[in-house]
Amino acid sequence: MTLVSCHAPLEMAYISDAERDSAQQILTSYANTIHPGDQLYIYVNSEIIESVIPFNQETHIVALEMSRMNPSNIPASANQRKSYLRTKRAEVAGYLVDENGFITFPVIGKVQAGGISYDSLQNLLQNKLIIGGYVLDPVVTVSPMNFRVSVVGEVRVPQELHVTGERLTIFEALAMCGDVTDSGMRTNVIVMREKHGELTPIQVDLTKKTIFDSEVYYLQQNDIVYVEPTLAKKRRAEENVNWPKYVSFGFSVGSLISQLARTIQVYQYNR
Repeated sequence: MTLVSCHAPLEMAYISDAERDSAQQILTSYANTIHPGDQLYIYVNSEIIESVIPFNQETHIVALEMSRMNPSNIPASANQRKSYLRTKRAEVAGYLVDENGFITFPVIGKVQAGGISYDSLQNLLQNKLIIGGYVLDPVVTVSPMNFRVSVVGEVRVPQELHVTGERLTIFEALAMCGDVTDSGMRTNVIVMREKHGELTPIQVDLTKKTIFDSEVYYLQQNDIVYVEPTLAKKRRAEENVNWPKYVSFGFSVGSLISQLARTIQVYQYNR
């Protein structure tokens, strides 16, 4: 990766400590972990198409629809049928990971999915299909159907992002939200990540190249990215909140002074 430094204040520029045209190796390994509540898309492929039909949800949908269709309307060529099959993936419910981390897979039954990566689940299912003698040469694809992260704080469009695929960097997430505002503290971005059932805050500095070594460079399912406002923005907000109190206090003091002045005048007059 080639990094180009921008001529901007250090607190505003991303990765400002990288030399111009320098290469930075990304040491963080990517492995997204499956959690309870995840919805998974699982597709089994094989040279023997008939052997994988029981394991693919969309093939059941297509078979049901084709049984109801007029034979003349059924896609004739293999390519047309594949295209038709792809369009049906949007109707697939997927496999819900239950609170104990299990999915219920056709024929095989309950399979532990929580706590492992998508690649690990793919390998696990492939082995079970081979060992059980169900499919001789299975190729299993596992991907998330409800991968989402939330980006809040000082970004132009705070929102929950629903991502196609399973890989998203923190910079990509910020870009999808219109980038950090001028009032955002790029040196102190917090990523809230679920670890062992608890939300754990992880602080990163987007102006340093160490971001590439951070465990949150690649975001995971249900991460919350919070961009903290600058001290100047916090002071302005505090002043905006407190100014009615200052005005009220000023009127109170003014009223007290006026009342005291009238009291002194009356006292002097009576003398």
